[in-house]
Amino acid sequence: MFRIKKSFSLNFKIFKFLLITPILFLVPVFTNISESKAGLEFQWDQDSGYRRLKWFQKENKKQLRNTIYLFLRPSDRKDELLKINLAIPKTFKTKLKKENISLCKVKIGGFDSRTKCIDNITADIEIKDDNSSLDFYPYKPIPFNKDSYAIVLKVFNPRKSGLYQFHSYGQYVGKSYSSYLGSTTIVIN
Repeated sequence: MFRIKKSFSLNFKIFKFLLITPILFLVPVFTNISESKAGLEFQWDQDSGYRRLKWFQKENKKQLRNTIYLFLRPSDRKDELLKINLAIPKTFKTKLKKENISLCKVKIGGFDSRTKCIDNITADIEIKDDNSSLDFYPYKPIPFNKDSYAIVLKVFNPRKSGLYQFHSYGQYVGKSYSSYLGSTTIVIN
C-alpha cells in the first residue's frame, strides 16, 4: 500500500511537469515584450577625433514619420557660429524639404519634460542636390552662451534599418574655414 502511494505521487509530479512546461514556453510568445533601450553607444575608435553630440528622435521604426533633434550644447561650441554644415550619410535615403528643416533654440527634455523648440532661428538653408549635406546660414550669428540649439529634421525614416552617423561642422566668427563640431549616430530599427 505504501508502494502504491509513492508511485502515485511520482506519477503526479511527472504529470505536473508535463502540464506546466508547455505553459512556461508559451508565456513569452503571447506576451508583448517591449524593447529595452540601453542608452549605450559603442564606437570602435575612441582615440580618434570623434566627439559625440547629443540627439533625440521621436520614432525609430522604418518608414515612419520622425522628428530628429541634433543638439549643439554650450560645451559643443567654442565661439559664435556663422555657419553650420550637417553631413548626411549616403545610406540615409529620404527626401529632405526646406519647409521640414529648421534651426532653433531648444529646451532639452529629460525624465519629466519634453524636448521642444523655444525660439526659431531665421536662417537660409541649402540642401545639396544629392542630399549629402545641409548648410545653415543664420541671419545673426548663433551666440556663445548657456543656451542649447538644435537642427530639427522632420522626415520619413529610411526603408533600411541600421546605424546612421551625421557629422556636424561649424564656421566660427573670424574664421574662414569650418571646424568639426561632433558626430551623432542615430538608430533605425
